[in-house]
Amino acid sequence: MPKELVMWNKTLAAVLTVGVVMGTTVSLSSFANESSGSTVAKYMRTARVSLQKGLAAAESEGQPISGKFEVDGGHFQLAVYTAKDGKFSEVLVDQNTGKVAKSEAITEGNELADAQKQMEAYSKSKTSLQTAVERAEQTYRGYQAVSVTPTLSKGRPVAVVSLVQGTQFRSIAEPLE
Repeated sequence: MPKELVMWNKTLAAVLTVGVVMGTTVSLSSFANESSGSTVAKYMRTARVSLQKGLAAAESEGQPISGKFEVDGGHFQLAVYTAKDGKFSEVLVDQNTGKVAKSEAITEGNELADAQKQMEAYSKSKTSLQTAVERAEQTYRGYQAVSVTPTLSKGRPVAVVSLVQGTQFRSIAEPLE
């Protein structure tokens, strides 16, 4: 993964954590790495598959536990983490067809730790990630979901949904109960 994307993802994760803890909506435009954030925003205009449809497509590989649009190696992609039988996978959804293009096992490192935390939070939910994304997009009409990640806030499951409209980023915590 390119260094600037890793830094943008770390910045985004920190901002989202602060937003969830504070219980507020966070504008990410001032926090995100300008070049990476603007690159994702630029590509989002061309996205043919919504985050919700990507989550639905990834269900063929297991239970979706998070999803995000990203630019990796100059390629725009929709990546979904899934869980099945105690194992985790990263599923890439084809932007043209909306079907699974590739699935790789997650077996070590930060990706495994992230997947385990996401599964812990999602296992306590009663609402799907797709529903959380739909609610967020209804709350912020005109915005498009870029990512969804379950987490625990005061012991309760919430989905942190990041949205973009043009170059403006927002993040909200949607209850998963």
